[in-house]
Amino acid sequence: QVQLVESGGGLVQPGGSLRLSCAASGFIFSINAMGWYRQAPGKQRELVARISNGGGSTNYADSVKGRFTISRDNAKNTVYLQMNSLKPEDTAVYHCNIVPYDLGYSWGQGTQVTVSS
Repeated sequence: QVQLVESGGGLVQPGGSLRLSCAASGFIFSINAMGWYRQAPGKQRELVARISNGGGSTNYADSVKGRFTISRDNAKNTVYLQMNSLKPEDTAVYHCNIVPYDLGYSWGQGTQVTVSS
């Protein structure tokens, strides 16, 4: 049974930083590319960062490039998202999942990130 547990969100002022974590279980983590997705109110879920199965390749949405860094620890079945220089438009619920997304992989509860003064 696939389980993804995100944590690390919160309320932060513009310009601040947060580090998100996602603990995965129920599948072979180390053979899957992983990504961080986000969904803002009234908007579709979007992929903002992707990391290859071995961690050697990363890709970012233009909106977060240069501010967010994705990483992973295959020994801990965990993927991270370091978010710096946060903007109000980064406010969303953040989820992790495999990339490309597969219907067989259920979504976790996500972690809320709110950027506001």
